[in-house]
Amino acid sequence: MDAVLADAVAKEGLTEWGPGDFREPLAVLLDDYPGAGLNPIGEHILRSGLVHSLRMRLRTEEWIRRYPEILDEHIEAPIVVVGMMRSGTTLLQRLLAADSRLHCARGWEVVEAAPKLDYDFAGTDPRIAISETRESKSRELAPELFAIHPMYAKEAEEEIVFLADAFLSHVPESGANLPNYRSWLNTQDFTPAYDYLHRMLKFLQWQKRRRGVTAGRWVLKSPAHLGYLDTLREQFPDVHIVHMHRNPRTTVSSGASLNATLHAMHADEVDTNRVGAQWLERMGWTNDRAMAVRDSWADESARVTDIHFDDAVSDPIGQIERLYDVLGMQVTNTAAAMMIDWLATRPREVSRPPYSLADYGLSDKQVDERFALYNKRFGKDAQ
Repeated sequence: MDAVLADAVAKEGLTEWGPGDFREPLAVLLDDYPGAGLNPIGEHILRSGLVHSLRMRLRTEEWIRRYPEILDEHIEAPIVVVGMMRSGTTLLQRLLAADSRLHCARGWEVVEAAPKLDYDFAGTDPRIAISETRESKSRELAPELFAIHPMYAKEAEEEIVFLADAFLSHVPESGANLPNYRSWLNTQDFTPAYDYLHRMLKFLQWQKRRRGVTAGRWVLKSPAHLGYLDTLREQFPDVHIVHMHRNPRTTVSSGASLNATLHAMHADEVDTNRVGAQWLERMGWTNDRAMAVRDSWADESARVTDIHFDDAVSDPIGQIERLYDVLGMQVTNTAAAMMIDWLATRPREVSRPPYSLADYGLSDKQVDERFALYNKRFGKDAQ
């Protein structure tokens, strides 16, 4: 703990951490890493990530000290896309983000949310080139990971990084075997992480305004929100949730594939059956929580729009029109043209390595049994 904090302070020359207790979750995480079987490269990657998170926190607090009006920013009625991995959340978020009336966090903004303190808002943001270089290196050095989970510098990106920067997130367990941290998370109140997310969105919105970007509502996205819909709504009372759905056989196997790839980047030995079992448990836990929270909302029909993956792929503009009807918005000719252009020119995913449930010690029967209630409620046959 002392060492990673000291490294961040030394690199930034700053000492103010701001509000919120991030030390306890960071301590639990750090205590679990020694038993994760990390190799030296994995240790370096993960430790560097922790220090980077701390540096962004330090830098953000200094910006807020200099410009306290940052905290006066209001995040109005965000549209938040949730759903299991590979359920179409990225497609929907990026399609919505093509509408210039909506804010989003671009890949380059997420990688380095807090610019250097001598940053000049005039001209081209230097973080774009840095992020494009990172994207190029990821394609070259980690092609399998990029194929499974590409992150583009200029595309809309998910804000899960801000939950990870608060050290209250499921990101660490996706990249290493952390049973103690994993089980500890299940009992935690994630309010501090969502407080930090809200703070960072205000900071990003303030930066956008300084650059002359004047969009209104945000379109956010992360599968991670699915298990914390209540906390998300407490933070953003006027939120509207877009819940994406797809057959869990596909989504669970895809998530296990990503996690196994991340584990293999950090450790020489990876028990793929363990990865599969943990991911099945996590996704079942997450979906149970999401359904329970939705059941508790008297105004659920006005707060949540359900979209199936197949419908989003076959008729994307039609699904956006259906969503906008609920939101009281119109798909203007300009917005429709922007969305159609994005569909035509968007980055094309490279072929993913083949995988199946069996590769992770799972079967169709196991997944169907665990998600029986979900399939009954949201499966294609239930519509």
